[in-house]
Amino acid sequence: MDLATARQHIEACIDRMRLLYEAPVFDEWVLLAFGPPPQGGVLAYAGPRAESFRRQLPADAAPLRALVADRHLAVGDFDFALEASGTHYDALMRTGAASYLVCNHTGKSMTDIRANPRWLKAQAAFFELSEKFRDDPLTE
Repeated sequence: MDLATARQHIEACIDRMRLLYEAPVFDEWVLLAFGPPPQGGVLAYAGPRAESFRRQLPADAAPLRALVADRHLAVGDFDFALEASGTHYDALMRTGAASYLVCNHTGKSMTDIRANPRWLKAQAAFFELSEKFRDDPLTE
């Protein structure tokens, strides 16, 4: 999958999750690729911190890095950092050989989000996104 298609799928997923949850689940997402520029770095961003998220990215991603540090995620695999709050990223999905999607709600933790019973429906949309990347990984 190319970057433009990946962005369309991510944006559609975020919108669908918001509709199913009846409120924003994630208000920020970043598509990252590991490697030297120009292949590596931030591939896409959407959210309220366009001017500042890059400075905070290493610290904000720390809970997710700790969560998956000793695991090998296959393309399409995802996980949630339940205790991450504020600007710390809540969700991570492997989207390609060296790319990852990280998502965040800048005002709530995953524990807060999961307390709403509508989370189960919204989570299904996130799973559907993971299957799209599993079937057609992002080519960095």
